Amino acid sequence: MIPRYTRPEMAAIWSDQSKYSIWLEIETLACEAMEELGQVPAGTSAAVRERGGFDVARVDEIEREVKHDVIAFLTSVAEHVGEEARHLHKGLTSSDVLDTCLAVQLARASDLLLAGLDRVLAALKTRAAEHKLTPTIGRSHGIHAEPTTFGVKLATYYAEFSRNKARLEAARADIATCALSGAVGTYANIDPRVEAHVAAKLGLTPEPVSTQVIPRDRHAMFFATLGVIASSIERLATEIRHLQRTEVLEAEEFFSAGQKGSSAMPHKRNPVLTENLTGLARLVRSAAVPAMENVALWHERDISHSSVERGIGPDATVHLDFALHRLAGVVENLVVYPENMQGNMDKLGGLHNSQRVLLALVEAGTSREDAYRLVQRNAMKTWAGEGAFLDHLKADGDVTAKLSDAQLEDLFDMEYHLKRVDEIFARVFG
Repeated sequence: MIPRYTRPEMAAIWSDQSKYSIWLEIETLACEAMEELGQVPAGTSAAVRERGGFDVARVDEIEREVKHDVIAFLTSVAEHVGEEARHLHKGLTSSDVLDTCLAVQLARASDLLLAGLDRVLAALKTRAAEHKLTPTIGRSHGIHAEPTTFGVKLATYYAEFSRNKARLEAARADIATCALSGAVGTYANIDPRVEAHVAAKLGLTPEPVSTQVIPRDRHAMFFATLGVIASSIERLATEIRHLQRTEVLEAEEFFSAGQKGSSAMPHKRNPVLTENLTGLARLVRSAAVPAMENVALWHERDISHSSVERGIGPDATVHLDFALHRLAGVVENLVVYPENMQGNMDKLGGLHNSQRVLLALVEAGTSREDAYRLVQRNAMKTWAGEGAFLDHLKADGDVTAKLSDAQLEDLFDMEYHLKRVDEIFARVFG
């Protein structure tokens, strides 16, 4: 994590102070449950609640000696609690604390990510409605195809990010899993009711069968989901980057007063935010493969996953959180140029109506092969810059033998291409 791409709310989740606070809550809740079951003396959990504490620097100091983070933490807590601390961690193993804490952190991170997704969705919905009927050329292979609207273009992203929200909600539910099952996960030294109590208090679900660690397929799915969301961010960012190109300039990032685009060329207005989003997406996706490789641990546990998760847990969630809010800001402030959209559409002299002419010729009795040949030979003249497509069609006797000038002119009506926009919006936005 570096401050440049970190929002404080997400950074706080991954701080040592936050981590140890969760560890202490897990230990305290477990003690509370054991006291209710008569497994530790009455008043133990109250003493832990009252005097429980730790010092991050002290934990670090102890760990340098004992080379074990959980033992160092428990030693620091014992220095605050006193005699009652001997009942902490009873029947537990380190993974019970570490894995349950990670579940809490990832669940909390998910809540921030879901809020970011909501902001992106709100921005897309607002701007899509604003440009619902703003005509723009659709492109396939980067080449002019047929008209769409800028609102429909944004609606596709709204639908995609809606799917991403559903995916993340499912991934959050899957990752919010608690395990307090003891060594090798057999509950030999801890009552499953303790796990159930801790899980309920922390808003988690007990892992049906842990092997001392929570199975890492859950984590693999979580980080894969973050990778998919990052890819959607990159898709929209890439679209905006292309639309901002000088030769296109149908939309561009907001350029504030006093902003500078280039250290060398004062005229530059570069798509730096969306380029940044493209890079951040790569970072988030980079967590997916290590998370999948973490699934295959040895036997009931090893810690080959630990160093990976200490890195990808904070980094992936921090970067995605930042990216979602940056993307929302880009969409909210996106500068749109409808006149340039129309101008670009006009550059190919009406060629975007070629399919309509093809279908009309077929309906008039021409074979599809011959209709395609007639349309293409006229289209290629316009492609070469030799005049308007409609004029060439009107001058082609093979075409006019099937379609009158009036019929041809009707085929160039823009409203035809937009007739299903309301239906599309109803399907996307309800």
